[in-house]
Amino acid sequence: MTLILGIDPGSRITGYGVINQVGALSEYVASGCIRIKGEALPERLHQVFLGINEVIELYSPQTVGIEQVFMSRNADSALKLGQARGAAIVAAVNQGLEVEEYSARQVKQSVVGNGGADKSQVQHMVQSILKLESKPQADAADALAVALCHAHTRQGMVRMAGASKIRRGRLR
Repeated sequence: MTLILGIDPGSRITGYGVINQVGALSEYVASGCIRIKGEALPERLHQVFLGINEVIELYSPQTVGIEQVFMSRNADSALKLGQARGAAIVAAVNQGLEVEEYSARQVKQSVVGNGGADKSQVQHMVQSILKLESKPQADAADALAVALCHAHTRQGMVRMAGASKIRRGRLR
């Protein structure tokens, strides 16, 4: 049993998703969005940091997966996203958690089976995999998808190593 926190960073909305990995099964625990207020970037980054800290304190995950920054046409937006991502990573590392990074393509491939899937496909598959009654909000669904990708990756590492399970972060 491993609690995994997935983070979809953003400078305006940061999604989070918490799942419980039990063997090859993933169970929904919680998800939501940290909605960032204000115009000054330093204050927004502080809100991301505090919000992720609060989520970690509330759910006590054992490991964290976070989406990597992708380069779009707007370099300024990518830089702000990267800074929000950094604030989230520092919050997790300050709490002694290991953080693994996944590209958007890796996350979509892991959850949907298609690295070019759109947001609605990700929402649908997250709802289906975690047996949710309704589709989660888009940023929360992306964060849950990151958590699922992290769970799948960890499970794959166990199989490759020939271990039967992971205990306290170590292969057994």
